[in-house]
Amino acid sequence: MEFLGAIGGGAIDILFGYLVPFIFVLAIVVFVHEMGHFLVGRWCGVGVQAFSIGFGPELIGWNDRRGTRWKVCAVPLGGYVKFFGDAGAASTPDNSGLSQMSEAEKALSFHHKPVAQRAAIVAAGPIANFILAILVFAAVFWANGRTVLAPQVDVVLENSAAERAGFQSGDLIVEIDGRSIVSFNDMQRIVSSSAEDRLAIVVERAGERVTLEATPERRVAETAFGAQRIGMLGIQAANTPDAIRHIEYGPIEAIGLGAYESYFVVERTFDYLGQLITGRESADQLSGPIRIAKVSGEVAEAGGIVSLITLMAVLSVSIGLINLFPVPMLDGGHLMFYAVEAVRGRPLSENAQEIGFRIGFALVIFLMLFATWNDIVHLIDPLTPDGT
Repeated sequence: MEFLGAIGGGAIDILFGYLVPFIFVLAIVVFVHEMGHFLVGRWCGVGVQAFSIGFGPELIGWNDRRGTRWKVCAVPLGGYVKFFGDAGAASTPDNSGLSQMSEAEKALSFHHKPVAQRAAIVAAGPIANFILAILVFAAVFWANGRTVLAPQVDVVLENSAAERAGFQSGDLIVEIDGRSIVSFNDMQRIVSSSAEDRLAIVVERAGERVTLEATPERRVAETAFGAQRIGMLGIQAANTPDAIRHIEYGPIEAIGLGAYESYFVVERTFDYLGQLITGRESADQLSGPIRIAKVSGEVAEAGGIVSLITLMAVLSVSIGLINLFPVPMLDGGHLMFYAVEAVRGRPLSENAQEIGFRIGFALVIFLMLFATWNDIVHLIDPLTPDGT
């Protein structure tokens, strides 16, 4: 009985410590994404047959007065809106059904709408994700402000990139590659994503501005997503009461900061992809649902609801961006097809679209499996400080 009790206690810890925060965060992000598609689709006069959070068997559901089936399904790793004329959740056309539609049915069919309207409906999902992220970031900044640590150097570590660049204790970092630096965290974020990149860093020293050239070293460090390889200079901040200040923001400033935070996530994603393509970064940094669930639980436990909704904003940007990649099955793949249609004056052939969707489906499944495998490997054998 004690053994069974231990198993039960562990299951409860996993459920409420990891799964509940993860499902909470992902469900909101998915709902907003699909609601973007839904609202613009309705605005364009398209019939909506189903609005689903999750895939697989339906857990709960109901029909609204227009005949749309709203449902929550068993696998909470996404969602979909099924428009009139779709063959399935991926918005592939039901070609046999489309050819037999009456004029009244064509008026409700997604695939009979002008290409501009179809593109707007598809783009609305990722756009909704970006808007959600900006508003969440802005709300956090407006409600809580920001406590920042001055970007002033206290200690320069021996044999570090900072020492080789000529940093000195007391230097105040004011600019990196043309970007103004307000806090030590601003500096850390740029440096961490710039491993082995030469940076022009302007510091204020004895009342004068000095430009230093530094190349952050690639090191393993603990991050929100576990041990990851990031860039490090080798400096420590002056952590004194005088170096800490609290900044309050008005609503307009908060929205501007929210937009910048969202842009930073996009920029960092493209930086990583660029380094991945050039062989300077490893694909083992890709995170899947297991690590995201783990991080959601840890963030909820350590930082509470504010940290959890901030993580939700980061995931919302990431999901919106990923969905814009030109991969058939994703929103970006549909937009790519519509761009070709707009240029050609007619859509691609049914066979070409079918092949594209099959390739896209295989690629999406492969990436999901690969990211999940990365999660399992990181849990079993995480990166160590020596970079292995």
